[in-house]
Amino acid sequence: MKTTLLHPTYFGSIAQYIAIAQSDSIVFENQDNYQKQTYRNRTYIYGANGRLLLSIPIKHNGKVGRQLYKDVRIENDFEWQALHWKSLETAYRTSPFFEYYEDEFAHLFEKKKKFLLDFNYECMEAVFDCLQFESTFTKTNEYIKTPKEIYDLRELVNAKKKEPYDLESYIQVFSEKHGFISNLSILDLLFNEGTNALTYLEKQAIFQ
Repeated sequence: MKTTLLHPTYFGSIAQYIAIAQSDSIVFENQDNYQKQTYRNRTYIYGANGRLLLSIPIKHNGKVGRQLYKDVRIENDFEWQALHWKSLETAYRTSPFFEYYEDEFAHLFEKKKKFLLDFNYECMEAVFDCLQFESTFTKTNEYIKTPKEIYDLRELVNAKKKEPYDLESYIQVFSEKHGFISNLSILDLLFNEGTNALTYLEKQAIFQ
């Protein structure tokens, strides 16, 4: 049985969901410190001009030292949710499956959210539902730097780390302009491939 340890992310990368789809069980890291420039609060979609960053603003607590991920609050003083949803609509309105899935995600951008980690779990549950993926994940009770007897892929949360993933290409909305852009948000795969998305995730061979 393959158990994989991952970070909860904001509409995580396709690589993250390949790991989820190809694991027997998932454990999410719930006890780590928050770090900047990660998929904890950002995701990348395919906009008209290419790769587009969507980033959730975070409240700064003013304290010295690190802050636990589960304690990080979202900054709601500006309308980031409206901006993100408008960006998704602009990017994917003409994709084959946007209308099919939009009701599954639109509500996530309508009410203000307090904690980043809680919101990310909501986003993942919505993705699981769209993939028709039955995941019985658990959460860590303590932070272990080097866990044993588990497949540790927590590094997938690092948005700056470039991995040479050889992902199979699929048709994207702006492919004719900029070509295939690999390993974007899982939303890119869902809106373009729809009901074939889970099959795509299961077929990729990047974690052997």
